[in-house]
Amino acid sequence: MLTIAFPVFDPVAIAIGPFAIRWYALAYIGGIVLGWLYARRIIRNGRLWGGKAPFTVLDFDDFILWVTLGIILGGRTGYVLFYNLDFFMSHPLDIFKLWTGGMSFHGGFMGCVIAVLLFGWKRGIPVLSLGDVTCAVGPIGLFLGRLANFVNSELWGRPADPSLPWAMVFPNGGPLPRHPSQLYEAGLEGVVLFIVLALLIRAGALKRPGLIIGAFATCYGLARITGEFFREPDPQLGFLWGGLTMGMLLSVPMIIAGVLFMGAAWRRGPQPNP
Repeated sequence: MLTIAFPVFDPVAIAIGPFAIRWYALAYIGGIVLGWLYARRIIRNGRLWGGKAPFTVLDFDDFILWVTLGIILGGRTGYVLFYNLDFFMSHPLDIFKLWTGGMSFHGGFMGCVIAVLLFGWKRGIPVLSLGDVTCAVGPIGLFLGRLANFVNSELWGRPADPSLPWAMVFPNGGPLPRHPSQLYEAGLEGVVLFIVLALLIRAGALKRPGLIIGAFATCYGLARITGEFFREPDPQLGFLWGGLTMGMLLSVPMIIAGVLFMGAAWRRGPQPNP
């Protein structure tokens, strides 16, 4: 009796004739636009850098297209390779049907890394500082993306104790009350991670290039593993070794790399800006 009925949303936010814009697409657009605006504020604030930022607002404006392509191409490639390779090997044309869903954060993250490296080398911009700003704004998109998962009634949680006040019955998740794991992840990967990175930036982390990258990778990995304990694994994969999920396994290398990045940034110390 305490179970909450899922408030069914229309996955289509705006429909004009045959054209439809889904909430999931708006989450991507909103995350990129809001992240871009926040990044511009960070770049303009010389106090955060201990001087002038090592690249300009106009540089980041140009970078937006690169990172957007990295997110989309990397996210889709990661989903195909990590989560549903057998299906896409049999249906290769479905790889291009992005509107049907299927994106991997870890693949999108690697796409962002490639975009940062290529753009930084092309413009002669320090890739660690560019990566720091990119990671600092990342939680905005993660938060909106998880809310879109909730609206779409996808990636719901594992069965929960019916006495849990916020246990929820999802329309496509069977009759069992479940954890609204999308909201857990929105809080951890979005709100908490954003606050942690913002506090580090205010404390001078941008003066140590690579520190925000390391903090993002470490904290995201820990948040994702925590959320996976409440999230139902993808049906085509299920649980893997020892009850682990694919999301957990992919997050472990992120945590290790993040710790190494933070250690290296701390050893280098604050870097002078010209």
